[in-house]
Amino acid sequence: MRYCWQAVGLVALAGMTQASVAATQGVIFNGNVTATCTLVINSNGTMTVSAGLQSMSSHNAGGSPGSVALATTGGVTLSVDAVASPTVPAGDTTPTTWTPTYSSAGAHAISETGSSTPLTIPGLSTVSVHLTGTKSGANSFTSGAYQATVVLRCE
Repeated sequence: MRYCWQAVGLVALAGMTQASVAATQGVIFNGNVTATCTLVINSNGTMTVSAGLQSMSSHNAGGSPGSVALATTGGVTLSVDAVASPTVPAGDTTPTTWTPTYSSAGAHAISETGSSTPLTIPGLSTVSVHLTGTKSGANSFTSGAYQATVVLRCE
């Protein structure tokens, strides 16, 4: 009988030992951030005509650049497209050369340019977008409403 009680005691003790053993396991999390860029328009720009009527620009007195908020992870390129289809008054029949440019302040300090600029680092910036239309020779801007769209790209 004595052996029977000892065996029961050992079984009970073995059961207690197994119940008190805790198990742990590490859960791994992976993630991937791709090169991204977002552009949000803060304000549109305004062009005004020069005193000689041969320049209409956001740089002229009373003009203002468009403002765009830029956020990027880096690894992208910032650029402006050529102006495709400006709207001009019917009386303006002479050619105009439209030149879009931009500059940036913040994480990406870019001097005014019309060329593509690689953005290698992440960050937030404010992009100023300018547009200038010029006439050559004796040609000049006529009265009426002008409108053009500058496409800013971040890709």
